[in-house]
Amino acid sequence: MAFSGLKIGVKQENTVRIGVLISIVVIFFMFYFPLSLTERAIVVLCIFSVLGIELMNTQVERVTNLIDSNHNPEIRMIKDLAAGAVLLLVIGAGIVACFIFLPYIINH
Repeated sequence: MAFSGLKIGVKQENTVRIGVLISIVVIFFMFYFPLSLTERAIVVLCIFSVLGIELMNTQVERVTNLIDSNHNPEIRMIKDLAAGAVLLLVIGAGIVACFIFLPYIINH
């Protein structure tokens, strides 16, 4: 079942596919630069966290669409809150990526 959810997310959701593509690029840079084991672990944690929260956001959107697909203001607020959670995690992961990768980029 869990793998089915991943498959659905990748096949049907643009935001999940975009996240996977960005993750592939980040993984490339993770192996390109001589990151420490701790840095690699943090990068992997960020990747899985962002993809996981994106799947949760997709779930919230789908469930709320089942409840009311007619633009209910309360449903809109629920969707916005879930999207806000994704945004916060993406911003945090981006900051972490800057902390980890910028020194290697600057010194390369």
